[in-house]
Amino acid sequence: MIDLTIVPEGLEHAVQRARERNIIIPTFAQQKNPALIPDRIKAELASIGLWDITPRNLFRITWHNEPTPHGGGFGGVNYVELPSTLTGVPARIIALVGKWFPTGAHKVGAAFGCLVPRLVTGQFDPTKQKAVWPSTGNYCRGGAYDSTLLACDSIAILPEGMSRERFEWLSRVSGEVIATPGSESNVKEIFDKCHELTRNRGDDIFIFNQFEEFGNYLWHYEITGHAMEEVLQQVLGPNDRYFGVTSNTGSAGTIACGDYLKQRFPASKIVASEALQCPTLLRNGFGAHRIEGIGDKHVPWIHNVKNTDVVTAIDDAATVGLLRLFNEPAGRAYLVKQGVPETLVEHLDLMGYSGIANVLAAIKTAKWYELGENDVLLTVWTDSMELYRSRIQELREAYGEYTETDAAGDYHRYLLGESTANMMELTYPDRKRIHNLKYFTWVEQQGKTYEEIQAQWYQDDYWTSFQQQVEQIDALIEAFNARVGLLK
Repeated sequence: MIDLTIVPEGLEHAVQRARERNIIIPTFAQQKNPALIPDRIKAELASIGLWDITPRNLFRITWHNEPTPHGGGFGGVNYVELPSTLTGVPARIIALVGKWFPTGAHKVGAAFGCLVPRLVTGQFDPTKQKAVWPSTGNYCRGGAYDSTLLACDSIAILPEGMSRERFEWLSRVSGEVIATPGSESNVKEIFDKCHELTRNRGDDIFIFNQFEEFGNYLWHYEITGHAMEEVLQQVLGPNDRYFGVTSNTGSAGTIACGDYLKQRFPASKIVASEALQCPTLLRNGFGAHRIEGIGDKHVPWIHNVKNTDVVTAIDDAATVGLLRLFNEPAGRAYLVKQGVPETLVEHLDLMGYSGIANVLAAIKTAKWYELGENDVLLTVWTDSMELYRSRIQELREAYGEYTETDAAGDYHRYLLGESTANMMELTYPDRKRIHNLKYFTWVEQQGKTYEEIQAQWYQDDYWTSFQQQVEQIDALIEAFNARVGLLK
């Protein structure tokens, strides 16, 4: 279970800091259902931008934000349904949109789930420690943002090969930014930097490793899972069925929503996706790829592999080609010619690299299971093109102008032509093979125990024990806010 032991001195320091900086922390229940947010806070948000550095934007860590950059309120879950003219399959593919979170990505929620339980218990002391956010991109952005809103110093760690936009933004928000060697696949180098910081700085830092922090898992299980259920309640007709969710594994936070949905819809599937150029789950493989933000070459500690049904691997050339198809003028014009609604084409920039990969995984799943027009697949667009504009210019410089011929090739090859190659429906031994890969990263390198890796597989209540801590964490948040005294 997530350690919720109270550390009185650290808690007192955190309460004093919050009182001084006008900080009120939302509960998981309020993030899940913003109707529970006090009216006075909603009134304050009416004059605040979505990305503004202000503690009140903690209450905008939700799937329910009005899709506007400034002064928005709350409404339904933001989602987009893709037509078969785009996907090439009759199944209904629906994506939750992450752009309308502060920082433009839902990882700000995962970081909240890791930091806040440590803060409201006093385990993390904001007056003495810096929060360290190791990541392949959006998580360290979310962590730096949450830290700033919660008056905590932060250190962001990410590979040097990530997009320029990430580094430029972090330089303005995070107290310190560390670039490690490599790109998305170089997760071990991030872990090595954390070990170095621990040796050199000791008690002055607290590392929130998204790949092992169960606050990441819990936030997505509870918040993203319920958001997806809300969408299903809206879109499922009397003859429809929810079939499953597809998600890049990355840190294995987002895919935890599948655990919640499988409890609600026991026959549903959880489909894990990764890059074909680094097929760790599919083939115990390794390599480098260009699907930004889905770090790999290991199995995250918080991935409930035993509950995963399918693994797909996505060619990163497909994500790059579709990035141009969806965002270049010639690509958009071609899509309209193919019957894709212009109103949708205008919003395809809501997908970043990993969102494109998630959609391709959904298409592969629809073809594998021969799904029809009454079958619904869910997925997530973690972030948008707002974080990748420089990549478009780089692709133009490398490959030249994007033409209608290029668009036709990408549309027919990577969308209509997506196949069921490079995917596997997992048997029990397949799942255990993938789970066993955790040993080499987490037991041999990162200090986990043999007993716990066995418990993850054999202990029936291992995963449900985390899921049941939400109410306890919310009670701690409410007690913290009461001590701060700003809600009176």
